[in-house]
Amino acid sequence: MPLPPRSPELDPQQNVWQYLRQRFLSNRVFDSHDAILKAVCEAWNNLVEERNRITSIETRPWAAG
Repeated sequence: MPLPPRSPELDPQQNVWQYLRQRFLSNRVFDSHDAILKAVCEAWNNLVEERNRITSIETRPWAAG
């Protein structure tokens, strides 16, 4: 299904990053680039541990065929 241009809320990858930012990375101040990388890796590993979370983030009732 073609998506309208400039609509990040419909992009599955953007939805995953939004979830990571909201759940694990928001309202934080990082001391260094390495601290950012560590926090992002921890956030990703936490997401991977949550079974079926990516599927639930990406499920779009209107896109079901």
